[in-house]
Amino acid sequence: MATPFATPRARALGFGLRKCREARNFGVRELARLIGVHAQELSNWEYGKRIPKVEQVALLMGVLVVEPGERARLLELARTAREPSWLEKMVPGVEPIVSTYAEYERDATAIFAWQPLLVPGLLQTDGYVRAMFTDLGLAEVQIEKLVQVKRARRSVITRYDPLPYHVVVDEAALRRCIGPPAIMLEQLRSLSAMSNRRHIRLQVLPAGGKFHPGYWGPFMILEFAQLPPIVFVEHYRASAYLYDEDQIADYRSAAKTLAGLALSEQESCALIGEVAAELGGAG
Repeated sequence: MATPFATPRARALGFGLRKCREARNFGVRELARLIGVHAQELSNWEYGKRIPKVEQVALLMGVLVVEPGERARLLELARTAREPSWLEKMVPGVEPIVSTYAEYERDATAIFAWQPLLVPGLLQTDGYVRAMFTDLGLAEVQIEKLVQVKRARRSVITRYDPLPYHVVVDEAALRRCIGPPAIMLEQLRSLSAMSNRRHIRLQVLPAGGKFHPGYWGPFMILEFAQLPPIVFVEHYRASAYLYDEDQIADYRSAAKTLAGLALSEQESCALIGEVAAELGGAG
């Protein structure tokens, strides 16, 4: 049986290996020489194109003097890297899960996002993020750390070569106040401004209408230049990375359906303005 190519776990393992190498200021060639492999082989590991043996990962961890917790995580990823999909347990507000997904965002060439309940992550303002996690009861230190992570993640759509980002958001997410009205008003105005960027396609799915695949919950489709796409499905205590071709095809079909049911970009921007005007008038 052929080894799956660039599975979600293999890529997460690669992200971790690259982060550990860079933290110790090793170049790819230098580290490859120390562990006795070709530089191209190490590079393939870091991009998830090839899966190293557990023993090779252990050797890398030793050379890089990786702390025990991260060492255990990466060794477990190495043991399970060939599994096609990945259900990752999480606790809201814990950074490693956020960091893993952020690496996928940084490597992606395009993202489609469907969000029925909240403003999509890359478009959330700092105030909106603080309000979300304050309501969850997280400590202020944790909240500020998550705000910083979210702010760093937004760079993929604000950098010089921004990521194409197609978003379909339910009208209910725009009308649901997260935090005080002033925070939500700031968020809505930010959405209007971001929707004018050429690389961002923002559509609103109006309330009502027929049943559609989005009722099953939020999802993201991440496209990559030389690797298969991945679907990310986020839940309260676990997130799934889906990889099988039939799953990808089903989610792409769902994305097409949602975009077809949503308002045009111009109509969506107008609706966001209306909701903001209503909220501002109510304040």
